[in-house]
Amino acid sequence: MVLKIYRISKKNLLPCYMTEDASGIDLMASLESPVEVKPGEFTRISTGIIVSIPRGYEAQIRPRSGLAFKHGVTVLNAPGTIDADYRGEVDIILINHGKESFTVTNGMRIAQMVIARVANARIEEVVSIEELEKTERDNGGFGHTGE
Repeated sequence: MVLKIYRISKKNLLPCYMTEDASGIDLMASLESPVEVKPGEFTRISTGIIVSIPRGYEAQIRPRSGLAFKHGVTVLNAPGTIDADYRGEVDIILINHGKESFTVTNGMRIAQMVIARVANARIEEVVSIEELEKTERDNGGFGHTGE
């Protein structure tokens, strides 16, 4: 599978896997000037890239554990989804859950992108709840198996 990436700005490096067995491609901020994210605030950060995801796949945008652990900064809508037919710029919504302001600088690794297979379901409405298959779990949720 090939993931085609167009860099809007050639000033930044191409996103890449940081190790041979990494699941996520590190995404970097593409900024003209640093952006401060105050505690409790969120902002949209440009990556300066457009991707061409093959049909049958999606890109999942996930937080970087180091930013979350060290600074309380994470991806607000994690995991974010980029559909195969989207051809706009990839932006990341970062939120600062930390106690101090966090400054995002150009080229900083801010998120990771995981490419995953997806299946489209054929949607079929049923007229009676009895048409849904019964399971052992049934409608148990929100901690039904214990803490």
